[in-house]
Amino acid sequence: MMTISLLIHEDVYTSSIGGVIDLLYGTNQYLQELGRPEAFRLELVGERAKNIQLDVPAQFICYTTIDKTSHSQLVIIPGFKGDLDATLRKYREVVNWIGEMHRCGTEIASMCVGSFFLAEAGLLDGKAATSHWSAAGEMQRRYPRITVQTDRIITDQDGVYTSGGGFSALKLILYFIEKFCGRETALAVSKRFSIDIDYNSQAHFAVFSGQRQHEDEEILKSQSYIEEHYASDLSIEKVSGLCHTSKRNFIRRFKAATDNTPIEYLQRVRIEAAKKMLESEDCSLDEVMDRTGYVDIKTFRLVFRRLTGLSPRDYRKRYSRKAPAAPLLLNAEPK
Repeated sequence: MMTISLLIHEDVYTSSIGGVIDLLYGTNQYLQELGRPEAFRLELVGERAKNIQLDVPAQFICYTTIDKTSHSQLVIIPGFKGDLDATLRKYREVVNWIGEMHRCGTEIASMCVGSFFLAEAGLLDGKAATSHWSAAGEMQRRYPRITVQTDRIITDQDGVYTSGGGFSALKLILYFIEKFCGRETALAVSKRFSIDIDYNSQAHFAVFSGQRQHEDEEILKSQSYIEEHYASDLSIEKVSGLCHTSKRNFIRRFKAATDNTPIEYLQRVRIEAAKKMLESEDCSLDEVMDRTGYVDIKTFRLVFRRLTGLSPRDYRKRYSRKAPAAPLLLNAEPK
């Protein structure tokens, strides 16, 4: 039986805790039904106290505390809410504990932005990692030695695991179930809890809102111009003229300020506009292309899939607000 320690502190997301408990105990129940032994022993671990009151009406009674935990084979760090800097300062002892547990041979996993605890402990240096898609840019800025892969749901390298944002992080638990119990068990548990077992991408959840956390006023103006005129035939020469600088220097400044080239930024703005149309409007792909500045369907599909992980048609099927709902049949007689 594998012993797993799930960290609890007052700033965790309750879904990170409840989801892990349900999936792991659901796996044990499934195995018992087959006459097989349970696979997981889960212990809740507090930072300093066993009684943890969250900032919502929820309380957890932990088995033990971090200073008394040394026998776990896997430690799971859940996602958290609140200011990042304040949280990392507040839980410095947890960060140190994570590093020490890993040095002693324990595998370490993070859910959502719990990856920042692993990054602070130095466990992700030189590795690929993921996190909530909205926090990936901040992670890359803070920890340049990490290769942040924004679209990934799961990374697994040298006994260190990271996962995507929100409820998509529960796929990491399915990944562990498959890794330690087999594909058949993971599929059965995923069906019981109605969770798609696909581990590939979280890109289709991302919302692009422009990278404006910089102080280059001329680049900010060029960003606004791109966002207002993305449907037209924009050229780099035309946009760089707004900054009264050479094309080469403009591209360099734009990349330094936004972490995207001007072309990449334009593509992201266009695809974000296309996503909104596919979600809420009943228009053809040709109309979507025309209104977002694309003239070639092959290019449009290629860029859309690269940035979202889905084809335009699949995205519409999944997220269209106008998709017809299945009829609800009450007291229907069997045919």
